[in-house]
Amino acid sequence: MKYINFSLITLLGFASLLNLPTEGKQPYARNASKTGKKEQYADTIPKPTLSEVPYGTHERHVLDFWKAVSDKPTPLVFVIHGGGWKNGSKERLNRFVDAPKLLREGISVAAINYRYTSQANGINPPVKVPLYDAARALQFVRSKAAEWNIDKTRIAAAGGSAGACSSLWLLYHDDLADPKSDDPIARESTRLYCAAVNNAQTTADPQQMKDWTPNSKYGGHAFGMNSFDQFLAERKNILPWIQQFSPYLLASSDDPPVYLHYKGPPPAIGKPQKDPTPTANFGLKLQERCEELGLSCELVYKGAKKIKHNDATTYLIASLNSPSTTKQK
Repeated sequence: MKYINFSLITLLGFASLLNLPTEGKQPYARNASKTGKKEQYADTIPKPTLSEVPYGTHERHVLDFWKAVSDKPTPLVFVIHGGGWKNGSKERLNRFVDAPKLLREGISVAAINYRYTSQANGINPPVKVPLYDAARALQFVRSKAAEWNIDKTRIAAAGGSAGACSSLWLLYHDDLADPKSDDPIARESTRLYCAAVNNAQTTADPQQMKDWTPNSKYGGHAFGMNSFDQFLAERKNILPWIQQFSPYLLASSDDPPVYLHYKGPPPAIGKPQKDPTPTANFGLKLQERCEELGLSCELVYKGAKKIKHNDATTYLIASLNSPSTTKQK
């Protein structure tokens, strides 16, 4: 089992991250796209069982919950939307999973909003804010296990792009539970049963990005940088941050299984990519790392052979509804 160093939590100010002042101009409304328009769920998504449930104090500290019909506690898929940690909302749910299919299979669903990096209000690096928001939301959901009929030992994360990276960060990070906290939510675990993500950026290290994909250009804003060149130039100075927030660097031999899906062409390490941000190069390198650690990692991309699961939803159903073969962390 992984445990967190609580002196580190004190340093990071986990509680203060969730109670930042909200005054000042917010770049987007609660459920807004980057165009400023309020986003809506696709017509195929049923009305949530519970809507706009607050898990913190900020206007974006809200989630929606769909309760699967079951006499027994149900598994749950915890969905983190994409948008570069700069835009997007939980209403993008259908981009990442087939919620109606999950519900039919007896799997409940939660979709969260979180603060953008532009709303960090001086917290450094800015990416700490959306990541710790996701952790707190996960703890909140676990705290509702009895009330919402959730099996808290079978919670999986899903998402795309930035939401995929957030999911992997949770998957590989030490447990953020504080068993001595006066806050019952903070005593809940942040560990996952598995994760199934789309187009994930698996490292936060600009040098790895450059080595894997020479025309890499994305990620600097997460660390307060104005460009990828600055991100790379400042790498040595911010290496402790990179080590804290890079899924690839956090992975260890006791971590749960993962499913990685990329919509683009096969990986080609060391070669420029047409779109370097969601490249399958990220997936291949994480898969290699998982193999070194003895972890399960299923990688899917165009042209991949021996595909077991065509999409994240299929993988999640197979994993969450199968007899447990994974130790709960």
